[in-house]
Amino acid sequence: MDADLAALAHAYGVATRYENAEQREVEVEPDVVASVLAQFGVDASGPDAVRRELAAVRERRAATALPPTLVLREGTEHDAGGPAVLHLEDGTRRETGRMIPADLPLGWHRVETADQNVVLAVVPHRLPEVPPAWGWMLQLYSLRSHDSWGAGDFGDLAVFARRSAAELGAGVVLVNPVQAISPVHPVERSPYSPSSRRYANPLYLRVSDTAEFARADEDLRARVLALRPDNPDLIDYDAIWSAKLTALELLWPLHEPVQVDDDMRDFATFGALAERHGPDWREWPGPLRDPHSAEVGKARDELADRIAFHAWLQRLCEDQLGRAREAAGAMPVGIVHDLPVGVHPGGADTWALGDAFAPEVTVGAPPDAFSQQGQDWNLPPWRPDRLAELGYAPFRDVLRGVLRHADGIRVDHVAGLWRLWWIPPGEPPSRGTYVHYDAEAMLGILALEAHRAGAVVVGEDLGTVEAAVTKTLHERGVLSSAVLWFQRDYDAPGHPFLAPEEWDPDAMASITTHDLPTVAGWLAGEHVRVRAELGLLDGPPEEEHAAAEAERADLLAFAAARGVPAGDPVTALHTLLASAASRLLLTAPADVVGERRQPNLPGTTDEYPNWRIPLPVTVETFFADARLRHFVNALRVARPLTGRNA
Repeated sequence: MDADLAALAHAYGVATRYENAEQREVEVEPDVVASVLAQFGVDASGPDAVRRELAAVRERRAATALPPTLVLREGTEHDAGGPAVLHLEDGTRRETGRMIPADLPLGWHRVETADQNVVLAVVPHRLPEVPPAWGWMLQLYSLRSHDSWGAGDFGDLAVFARRSAAELGAGVVLVNPVQAISPVHPVERSPYSPSSRRYANPLYLRVSDTAEFARADEDLRARVLALRPDNPDLIDYDAIWSAKLTALELLWPLHEPVQVDDDMRDFATFGALAERHGPDWREWPGPLRDPHSAEVGKARDELADRIAFHAWLQRLCEDQLGRAREAAGAMPVGIVHDLPVGVHPGGADTWALGDAFAPEVTVGAPPDAFSQQGQDWNLPPWRPDRLAELGYAPFRDVLRGVLRHADGIRVDHVAGLWRLWWIPPGEPPSRGTYVHYDAEAMLGILALEAHRAGAVVVGEDLGTVEAAVTKTLHERGVLSSAVLWFQRDYDAPGHPFLAPEEWDPDAMASITTHDLPTVAGWLAGEHVRVRAELGLLDGPPEEEHAAAEAERADLLAFAAARGVPAGDPVTALHTLLASAASRLLLTAPADVVGERRQPNLPGTTDEYPNWRIPLPVTVETFFADARLRHFVNALRVARPLTGRNA
């Protein structure tokens, strides 16, 4: 590759080569590099353009001593390039010499020099140690109760957390993402493709738990309750949202005034406009695609009542999420909310935040053994340069949006704080490259916001992840992830299973995940049967079934060799998990009740009922199920309830 193009790419964090899943170096095609650079507004269309752009970026960087945002670990001093004035978060003003002192408090400050005024974030070195606990990986939508409407809701979350702690001694509940959808049909099913990561999903509201329902007269309550949808075999998000939206509109006249800041106004305005023009702002009339346009200003006036309605829905979500968190007060960890890696390209966040995103590219993964063509997740990435120029406010606000109502946060694809695989427009996933982020800044801000919220942090680092990612997570007090199926010594012949006491102690461990077979499904070979029916297998079904049977036999033999009593294999796998050294041990309600269908089958959309599978029992029946205490007994013994109010 041309040296100037490589230097220009390096200046923007665009990889010109990378190591693939087979640990072989791959050189990125120059046209791919140029296409990715174009997303930064950089012209790399030819040698002359590359030289001009490279000279310009070098000149800009030579003219400044400080980066656009300065992130320092507490106790660290830094050269400001000249005399500086520090504007601390508490309003204090401090004049200093060339060196920014090491005694600054944690928080968000500013540094003003003769020619720069930049954000300064002072972040903790390390988060506090996570208390040991066992608990649940919960797909909230899959719950059903006597009071919920066709899918689990925030009320179910509160009941589930309270009873899990009081009756079972559970100490943590990990919840699927509950971030906001576009409030129109068809309702987005995947919790990992929200419209906004800053706000909550009103589909999870329990209408009968609102103050407005409590104030309603008997006739209005009856009209609201009559809207409750049936419970079909698969969750019908459109029917549930239609019913809840109608019910909430009936209760809206009883609402109390809502305080709306600028960010909330943008989000609520998007909701009101989406109801008129559709869920994807890229298909709206041209002037409405810019939230700062005069036409949007007129729409804000015209739709003021509807904007207030969507803001009110968010207040209801905050209230109910807060109550769920209170219900988990006896748990040493509490409720951990999942943060998806991105947002829908036509959703509220990309509309409101504009060029903080690179809207014409998507992120995914390069080819590997599991996906030979690579993966395209259809999610637009942050632009690392704009994040820094904006003081990382968009990232900070996402974290605050989750941590407002959480005891912890799980960061999906945490390696994305280091780098993301960008796929240029019109290209297949295999024709992409990595774009690097300032991991020290991203991880530091994550630690700062978690510290302020008193929250634990878990990073999902499964799959092909650079060793530095997991190492750095542990250094900063962030848990990594461990899954029983993958706990093998891949450097040894035959890839034997690792002894559980050798598992990473600074990890959240589980038997499986939402993208993998359930325990019952894995034992029955359901994952092979379904993929064979859908034509998703790389080889003959007979070979896949034989391989799955051999894997089951190996794992159960491994358990038996470790003295795990023979008999029920579900109990055996939970007993094996209970002996793991990892700090958090998680299982799933679906594994307790024997559900064979996995929540999500990667590589499918409508071919498989992703995110639509309910538990076959209600919440009330679940806690009365004789299998429950039998399966979790080993976990209870391994991680007894201790902590806040045990």
